[in-house]
Amino acid sequence: MSSGIRAAAAVLAAAVLACAAAPASAQASAAQPSGPATQAPPDDQVDVFDLLRRLFKDPPANPPPAEDPRQLHYTIMPGIGYNPSSGFVIGASGALSKYFGDPAVTRLSTAVVGASYSSRQQASLTFRFGASSAGNRWRFDGDNRFQWTSQDSYGLGSATTEADRVITRFTRVRISDVASYRIAPNVYAGAGFHYSMHADVRPYDEGDPAWEESAYVTYSSQNGFDLSGQTSAGLSVNLSVDTRDNPINATRGFAAAVSYRPFFKDFLGGDASWRETHVDARSFFGFGPDRRQRLALWAYGDLGRRGTAPYFDLPSLGVGSYGRSGRGYTEGRFRGEQLVYGEVEYRATLTRNGLIGLVAFLNTTTVSDEQAGEQLFEAFTPAGGVGLRLSLSKRSRTNMCFDYAWGRQGAKGLYIAIQEAF
Repeated sequence: MSSGIRAAAAVLAAAVLACAAAPASAQASAAQPSGPATQAPPDDQVDVFDLLRRLFKDPPANPPPAEDPRQLHYTIMPGIGYNPSSGFVIGASGALSKYFGDPAVTRLSTAVVGASYSSRQQASLTFRFGASSAGNRWRFDGDNRFQWTSQDSYGLGSATTEADRVITRFTRVRISDVASYRIAPNVYAGAGFHYSMHADVRPYDEGDPAWEESAYVTYSSQNGFDLSGQTSAGLSVNLSVDTRDNPINATRGFAAAVSYRPFFKDFLGGDASWRETHVDARSFFGFGPDRRQRLALWAYGDLGRRGTAPYFDLPSLGVGSYGRSGRGYTEGRFRGEQLVYGEVEYRATLTRNGLIGLVAFLNTTTVSDEQAGEQLFEAFTPAGGVGLRLSLSKRSRTNMCFDYAWGRQGAKGLYIAIQEAF
């Protein structure tokens, strides 16, 4: 990487970390901590289903009755997409949203349920949610998956190349659920359960000559892990603050969280004792005469790791709750004992009715590799891209996202998903 790109990436990472962790006071004051999570959309706002109703059904003769704000809303979409990790994907996904209390004092609860199958023979069932009880007294967050999948494995550190790539197939079970209690306005403390199993691990192509020298086999053999499968199970202690006006597509506010996660050998089949500290910070603010332009900032890190984790439980790019970090690279492209990630995204609404929007984004990642002597912030792997947005639900601000991104060494890809990357 040239010194200019490296310097730019370092500045980007520092800016995102600083802005996400400490948003401007004007922005913080603009957020309404105890107010509604999302305002009723203006009458002139339009989403895809409004268009379909206009195309296939005459408008009602009388105005429709007022909608119950606590009514469950859902968007179900058949999916045909493509991303560099899975190839062509078919399936269906649904986004649900509901208030479980008075919308004036309760945040919007959301969930995404999906089932898919890809041209790389990857099948996936997922259920992710973020729910708030009446009055925001309790919060429940979950990321649960069952997958027959594969991943391009390159090894640890940022210096890996395409020549290091070995495709690994496995069955994956992930359960990650956290319950939190409000201890102050917008501040929550809680505990969680985390389980990660990778079973029937094998080369994508039986008899692949590169398998025996692959990063997975080398790392697992050096640290005494079973090559056929590995498991981690543990608990977490969590602290978070959230002043966003909407958890799906925020226009203002910020969110920050820290999670200390110890994993235990022999607990529910766990193969090793190790621990990590995960931090995440996001900030959002609008600008322009009508605030149709926004800037979104995101930074997270897996830090303070102690002990030796199974290979696929080491922090890596694109494997978070929604798998949306590192657009421009494949899932797992960069992996290490520790990882820090930063992203900035410009968002704009192109049409006044809110139907179509656009985004432009830059991201960068730094990882450590103890064996090679690579430290965090020693090298960066930047990427960037552009995208379009199509409103699926004006009430919950759920968009259909179409992004194209570019990274290092000719990396590039198309990404299609429901909901924003963060």
